[in-house]
Amino acid sequence: MAFIKKTYSDGFFNVSKENGFLPQKIPLERLPQTYSVLQNILERMPVKINNESGYLDKPGAIHKAVKSLPNYFEKVSSETDIMLIQALYRGYCFLASAYTLEPSFQHYRKTGDYGKAQNILPIQIAQPFVAVSNKLDVYPWLDYHYAYSLGNYKKINKSGDHKWSNLEMCVHFSGQPDEVGFIMLHVDINQHSPSLVGSVINVLHALKERNLTSSVNYLKENYQTMKLMNSRRKEMWKASRWNHYNDFRVFIMGVKGNEELFGSGVTYEGVWDEPKQFRGQTGAQDDIIPMEDIFSGVIKHYPKKGDILLKNGWGENELTKYLIDLRSYRPKCIQEFFKDLEDTVNELSEEGISFVLSKQNNSEGLCYLLGVLEEIYHFRNGHWQFVQKYIMANTKYAKATGGTPIISWLPNQMKAVMKEMNNVIDLIEINNLSPEASDLYNNIKNKIDKKVELLDHQLDLINKKSFSADKVFELNKKYNLSDKND
Repeated sequence: MAFIKKTYSDGFFNVSKENGFLPQKIPLERLPQTYSVLQNILERMPVKINNESGYLDKPGAIHKAVKSLPNYFEKVSSETDIMLIQALYRGYCFLASAYTLEPSFQHYRKTGDYGKAQNILPIQIAQPFVAVSNKLDVYPWLDYHYAYSLGNYKKINKSGDHKWSNLEMCVHFSGQPDEVGFIMLHVDINQHSPSLVGSVINVLHALKERNLTSSVNYLKENYQTMKLMNSRRKEMWKASRWNHYNDFRVFIMGVKGNEELFGSGVTYEGVWDEPKQFRGQTGAQDDIIPMEDIFSGVIKHYPKKGDILLKNGWGENELTKYLIDLRSYRPKCIQEFFKDLEDTVNELSEEGISFVLSKQNNSEGLCYLLGVLEEIYHFRNGHWQFVQKYIMANTKYAKATGGTPIISWLPNQMKAVMKEMNNVIDLIEINNLSPEASDLYNNIKNKIDKKVELLDHQLDLINKKSFSADKVFELNKKYNLSDKND
């Protein structure tokens, strides 16, 4: 086993207390002159460009434009600059999704339903796309890290911060503010990931050294950072209007799990003889909550095969397998970080850090771990409310962009969080707690039943043959757990 290190890097990302999950440097805004034809297509591609029509606004225009695209395979194969390789990968990701999903988008505009996608990727896209994906050791399809989100931002005010209102996308699909706000908010939240990553690493080292004071301080830092991240996450309601999500959603769909769109897969001309299936871009590829799940012990309660999702139980599905599968869609340095993180927690105790804190008689630390779990719950419940409004109330297509059923996997994971919360509550000795820790403990303990009731009530509704997404959403207010401040 490898105890958690201080840094994990691939040259573009450097997972550490200095960078968190953001790139080490701001990504390249555009490709150099040698790739001018590709750059020109990307710039003219969005549905709207300053209220003028781009390629994606006109049926078949992107396919016509791609006919004039040179095959840059030899050129990209010789590139060694990681920043340029990432920008090339990002460009081909966007172009591949635009090219294949443009027919689906046009069909949606006419009918309200997603139509069949184009499932042949021409050689001038396929060969260089696979070449740059191999250099990064990732799949050749639109991803969250290098392409759509964390590797796709530029600052409006170059000396300003990473708040979504000061960020712009380097490459777009819709070209509209709602798409920009939707994905740039993820960058905004991740600007606080250095503190989160640093506190996770420091807590584990403090537990190994049995340093109770440091354990408490770093757990408190983790809790406070998660609280800050949740306050930034709630900006989604303002950054991207829910009823405009379909302006760009179809373009971030994956092939795997979306057979209705892609059939048996996408053929990469000049690369593979058989069609390929890769998952789509999804916020579930973000690293914040997966890291916190491993660190806090939530992962112990992920549903296993054979479990049933009922009012008081789990879901018989492969959602846990899906979440683990998503790790392979992350940069290799982040995969290594997650593996070492899980090994480290298990090395300290296979029962999780809550057990370690209990054995060290550190109830103060357990209170802040409970606070961390509370914020994981709010993060997930907020995301669940996004699903209710941005997807369930907005489209009849019941698959998430990553290829899973939209109404199953978040409730599963929320139940896992609440299960670990109850586990930690049972471990806390309330004597000799500081006033701050005591208030935190009591506040969370007294409200957990409401959380369980809300989710049970929502599951009762969505398990019916037909249900109203608006009624599911309204329950959040009834239980005083609404994520949206009206």
